Amino acid sequence: LADSIHKKKHTRPTFTGHQIFALEKTFEQTKYLAGPERAQLAYSLGMTESQVKVWFQNRRTKWRKKSALEPSSSSQR
Repeated sequence: LADSIHKKKHTRPTFTGHQIFALEKTFEQTKYLAGPERAQLAYSLGMTESQVKVWFQNRRTKWRKKSALEPSSSSQR
């Protein structure tokens, strides 16, 4: 209990425009990244693999929500 008082609050990472651009560009090409691709992208952008993984998870959620809202001929539910 006493340890929890001194724990640092988790801060949300802020990504640079360059990082977001590269992540979005990669997402356009592939919605899912396998381990080696994720590691390579993380390294090239100076991010952790976890950050890349979570960014892709969040981006897929946003993409699915947008797809569900847009009436399209290809994906009628």
